[in-house]
Amino acid sequence: VQLQASGGGLVQAGDSLRLSCAASGRTFNFGLMGWFRQAPGKEREFVAALDRGGGHTFYADVVKGRFAISRDNAKTKMYLQMNSLKTEDTAVYFCAAREVRVPVSAQRSASQYTYWGQGTLVTVSS
Repeated sequence: VQLQASGGGLVQAGDSLRLSCAASGRTFNFGLMGWFRQAPGKEREFVAALDRGGGHTFYADVVKGRFAISRDNAKTKMYLQMNSLKTEDTAVYFCAAREVRVPVSAQRSASQYTYWGQGTLVTVSS
């Protein structure tokens, strides 16, 4: 399974941006879906997760209230709506997924995800 992330770009602080993620050859119907990001010189960090079972969403504290993860009703794509962007949100954003859900306590761990997209760059200027 290959994931394809898109929608990154250059925006100003305070702007909004929506990232998309599609899966090649199948619907986006994974047990667990998530977004991670990696800023220059930093490790990859968890951003948000969506649990298919109950529609549960889970966010990193630094994006809570500003970002929203979702999936379209046709289950073709996953999205990350990013509002009130800050310069510290600048990073390469990766979408990720796995077939079977895991407990919430494990959802922020990159090692739990099987499939990864190639990343899309988001640059937020001041």
